[in-house]
Amino acid sequence: MRKVTLTMLFDHPIVQKYVGRSGMAHAISVAERSVALAKEYGVSPDLAAKAGLLHDIGHYEWYQDGEWDFDQYKENDIHAIKGAARAHKLLVRLGESLPEAKAVALAVLLHTDSYLPEGTLQLTPLQQLVAKADTDDEEPSGGHHYRSISSETARQRILHLDHKINLFMETSSSYKQLG
Repeated sequence: MRKVTLTMLFDHPIVQKYVGRSGMAHAISVAERSVALAKEYGVSPDLAAKAGLLHDIGHYEWYQDGEWDFDQYKENDIHAIKGAARAHKLLVRLGESLPEAKAVALAVLLHTDSYLPEGTLQLTPLQQLVAKADTDDEEPSGGHHYRSISSETARQRILHLDHKINLFMETSSSYKQLG
């Protein structure tokens, strides 16, 4: 049984505010891509979807004259650091287990290398999956942050993902939450 669903996250004012300003359409697309990749990577589709939905929850508004200032963003961005903390706090407050909240938060933290020093890290499959789902949905100059989506369409897509994850959990004998 899932303690925290995507619908619970989507409805939360923190998600509406911070994910909404960084691009709800993009966040939902990354969550959908993450679920689609979960089996290939051998991770929980539940955790993949949560990390995908929340991956940009730490974005600052990098707008200049109503347009996303991609150069300023690339030079000064730490959204993954802020997002990891914000995602962890939100998940724990909603009742997610501490290990699962941590796994999602670390996937949010490591979904981008825009702020990391040179070198290599050994990423978990969940972290790799979220980074790939995000990269696959990106558009030049940050255009993926501009895509719009109606509240009703967003809600329907979130409900569909929750249903898909619930079906997987009910039918998978090898389900393991931590991924």
